[in-house]
Amino acid sequence: MLLRLIAAGNRLPRWVDDGYEEYAARLTREYRLELVEIPLGQRTPGHQARTDVSKAVRAEGQKMLAAVPAKSQLVALQVNGRAFTTEQLADFLRVREQAGSPLAFFIGGPDGLDPEVDRRADVRWSLSSLTLPHGLARIVVAEALYRAVSVLRGQPYHRAGTPTA
Repeated sequence: MLLRLIAAGNRLPRWVDDGYEEYAARLTREYRLELVEIPLGQRTPGHQARTDVSKAVRAEGQKMLAAVPAKSQLVALQVNGRAFTTEQLADFLRVREQAGSPLAFFIGGPDGLDPEVDRRADVRWSLSSLTLPHGLARIVVAEALYRAVSVLRGQPYHRAGTPTA
């Protein structure tokens, strides 16, 4: 099953790339995580900054939607979306896999996600009620997907319910 992470922003700090790659590389075989980076739209300072930001976010959204594989289920990462436990995320992946639907996950840039992408989303997923930097959100998504796939595979990486010292 293809899991495509479509994220606004490129040329992020090395720690973001390293963190994302750490988990994406672990997703092989039946679940593959692929990153599509969408360059940020042009933003210029000045009296038209608000208009420029809106145009930039809209341009990012158009490029994001163009990167969606056919017949994909769209998942917008939004602070006001649905919170999943790891087990719920694993069930979500299992159901989508059985339906044969690839998944496209969208992370907006520093000014958020284009409203059109959000409108077209089948699901809105919240990683936290905190607003996360878009680079960090990439890492959290990759890790969460890897952990959910670990549950599906019966691998020991996931340790929910394990007593702590």
